[in-house]
Amino acid sequence: MGTNIRLVENPARPLSMHPHKFALWLFIVTIVMIFASLTSAFIVKQGEGSWLEYDLPTMFWYTSGAIILSSIILQWGYFAAKKDQFTQVKLSLVVTLILGMAFLVGQYLSWGQLVNMEVYFVGNPAGSFIYVLTGLHAFHLISGIVFLIVVLFSAFNYKVHSKNLVRFEMCTTYWHFLGALWLYLFLFLVFYH
Repeated sequence: MGTNIRLVENPARPLSMHPHKFALWLFIVTIVMIFASLTSAFIVKQGEGSWLEYDLPTMFWYTSGAIILSSIILQWGYFAAKKDQFTQVKLSLVVTLILGMAFLVGQYLSWGQLVNMEVYFVGNPAGSFIYVLTGLHAFHLISGIVFLIVVLFSAFNYKVHSKNLVRFEMCTTYWHFLGALWLYLFLFLVFYH
């Protein structure tokens, strides 16, 4: 009775992901589900009639530009971190942080523009939805800013470098997601407001 033994030279590696990255992706999926349900509810409620017609705040255009620019700059910083260019890494994080804060200020000012157009949180559901969508996004952006600050402190302590990029990569992924989410919301509101 003979035994057949086969040697496998290159065994298949199981799929794996850093546990923190996996948790981040689960969080992102949760956020996507929340905003998908809110935008679906927006469309359904709008179809019921008595929908307030209004112009979107002009500030939305500026905040959209700020979030796009911040994403580009953060990606530049990530590429710099891969090459251990510490000055560029710190600069990209500081500029992204400033642009993120400018985005939040712009969103606050856009609410002022809505009030000036007599679009309020209470009353017509059209107003309620725009405040909820932009406010919930701003809340998530604040969490992104906290994440940026954590990575910025790590960068100033030289803990962000080509051999330690997990936290920076996660921050970049989350920031790009928040930017893409805002662009989705902005275009959604342009076409459906």
